[in-house]
Amino acid sequence: QVRLEESGGGLVQPGGSLNLTCSTTGVNFSINTLAWYRQAPGKQREMVARISSVGGTHYADFVKGRFTISSDHAKKMVWLQMDSLQPEDTAVYYCTNFGWWGQGTQVTVSA
Repeated sequence: QVRLEESGGGLVQPGGSLNLTCSTTGVNFSINTLAWYRQAPGKQREMVARISSVGGTHYADFVKGRFTISSDHAKKMVWLQMDSLQPEDTAVYYCTNFGWWGQGTQVTVSA
């Protein structure tokens, strides 16, 4: 059974950092691309970053240079290191293998 579970969200001040974790079961890291998406209130879900089975990464323009996606095939985990957070980064962040989604973790950036 496939399962993805996000953690690490919270409240942070502008300019701060958070590291999100996606713990998985049943996901084949050898063939799957994993990604982080986010959805802010009243907005559509949008891709933040993705990482391929061979480690290639792609970022949305709005996070380039601030966020870093990484994964560990042995641990079956994916991380999203988020630096220089801004209020517009406030959203629920989701982990996905493009077939299954986690429940999301709330990130709130506010003074």
